[in-house]
Amino acid sequence: MALAFPLPCVGCAHVDRSRDEATIREQVDAQTAAWNRQDAVAWSQDFTRDADFINIVGMLLEGHEQIESRHAAVFASIFKGSQSKVTVRRLSFTTDDVAVVDTVHEVTGFNGLPPGVQPTEPGLLRTQMRYVMKRVDGKWRIVAGQNTDVKPRP
Repeated sequence: MALAFPLPCVGCAHVDRSRDEATIREQVDAQTAAWNRQDAVAWSQDFTRDADFINIVGMLLEGHEQIESRHAAVFASIFKGSQSKVTVRRLSFTTDDVAVVDTVHEVTGFNGLPPGVQPTEPGLLRTQMRYVMKRVDGKWRIVAGQNTDVKPRP
C-alpha cells in the first residue's frame, strides 16, 4: 500500500529555475540595450520604487527616481554615445523569490569618466555589477545594486 502514495524525497527537491533564469537574462539584455540607446527610463525600469543603487563612485542612489535621474544625467554627458557589452557571470537564487545577479560590463565610446575612475584598458571601462532581485507581483525587480570599476593592471 505504501507504493500507492508517493513519499516526498528528502534532499532531492530540485526546482527548475530555467524559466526564471531566462527571464532575468532577458532583463539584463534589455537593460544593456537601453544603455546603448542612452535611455534612462528603460535602463531603470526594473528597479523597485524603493531600490538602492551604489554607483561606480560610491554614491548611494535611493529610490527609482534618483536612479533614473542620475542615469539620465550621465547618458547626456560622459556616457553619451557609449556602448556596453554585458555578460552574466553568475546567477544564483537564495530563495524561490530572491536572486543575486553578477555581471561584467565592458563600456566603450565614453566621453570621459567620473572623478576617480580610470579606464581598465585604453578605451575600455570594465565594471562588476551586482543586483539583488526579488519577485514582486510575479515580476523580477531589482531591489539593490552596486557597480564597481575594475582597476587597470599596474
